[in-house]
Order: sequence, then structure tokens, then C-alpha cells
Amino acid sequence: MPRFHLTLVALAMLPLAAAADTATYKFKWAGSDGYRMDGVMSFDATLLSTRERITHDDLDCFAISGTHEGAPIGTWGLAELLPETTWYLEFDVASESFTLPNSETAVTQGWNMNGTGNDCGVDGFGFNLGNYAQDICVDNELVVASQVDPTAPFPAVRDDGLALPANACPGAVLMMKSGR
Repeated sequence: MPRFHLTLVALAMLPLAAAADTATYKFKWAGSDGYRMDGVMSFDATLLSTRERITHDDLDCFAISGTHEGAPIGTWGLAELLPETTWYLEFDVASESFTLPNSETAVTQGWNMNGTGNDCGVDGFGFNLGNYAQDICVDNELVVASQVDPTAPFPAVRDDGLALPANACPGAVLMMKSGR
């Protein structure tokens, strides 16, 4: 009986251990003409020691928010992910930065935005990093004025104490919508 009790206690503590093993990163992007984007992402911290790259499939939470000259222009997060959403991400573990286009991969980041910049949704917001530029989409339109060199470094900083916005984590939003 005591062994059964210890097993239950150990199982009850698993969610706490999982939460403690989450790596959270924040990042800032500076586009041209006063366009800016802030973002956060989190994933299982054990991946940092077992992978060279983190991809969109590894993320538990992700959100971005954009501004133009300090005024909000849009947000997007994994809670808003739909089957038709453009969604791909590559993060290099060693350099703690988002991967840039290369001879093998022309577009390395598509966060609610394709390379044409016409699919972030009505009233939507998205980001793309491809072989032509790093840029954003607002209301289903490419914001050409935001474009910067595709080879500009795009680092992220680990901050495990960071609070995530409500739209970052799909499970939390689903639980809120269901009344739990």
C-alpha cells in the first residue's frame, strides 16, 4: 500500500516537473519605417540538449505582436492556428537565433504569413523571413515598407520567467473557451 501511495504522489507531481522543464524565449524584430514586432515562444527545455534546431512542431506556445511607430497593428498566436494557416519556424539552438534563408531553404520563417504576404487574414498580422526580405503582413497585405535584409540576424533571449499572452498557448485557450 505505501508503494501505491508513493506512485500516486509521483504521478501527481509530473505536471509540475513538466512546467519546470519549459524553455521560454522572447524576441524583438526591427523592420524598416518604424515597424516592430515582439514575440515569445516556449517548448520542452530538454530539446535544447537533444536537437540542433527547434521547429514549429516542437513549440508549445508562440505569439507575436506588431507595432508601427509605437501604435499596435496586430497580433497572432498559436491559439489562432488553423489548418490553412502558414506556419513554419526554425530556431538554431547553438546561436539562439531564428535560421536565415540559405541555398537549401529559401524561406525559413512563416508565422501566419506566406512569402507573398497575402494570407495573414482579414484584420490579421503575420511575419515572414525568406530569401527576398524579412517583412510583415497586415490585413492580408504585404507591408513593403517594413522590409529589411533577409540576412539580418534575428536572435532570441531565454527568459523562463516570462508571462505568455493568452493567445500564445492553444490548450489554455481551448480550456478557457470550454469553461474550465
